[in-house]
Amino acid sequence: MKSEDTAEITRLLAELREEHRDLDLAINRMAQDPWQDQLRMRRLKKRKLKLKDWIARLESQLIPDMDA
Repeated sequence: MKSEDTAEITRLLAELREEHRDLDLAINRMAQDPWQDQLRMRRLKKRKLKLKDWIARLESQLIPDMDA
């Protein structure tokens, strides 16, 4: 993997982790509201899960391949 690719993945990971944290905070705030919008809450949680999967895929790309 090229160093430019690694740098780009690292930058993207930082952005995705920040968005994941922001969603986590938003979901926690919404959970405090007794009149929360259930549909919006589900959408935020689904987005958060997609981000988690995307982050995991990108992190696995940063792990160097080992020759067997």
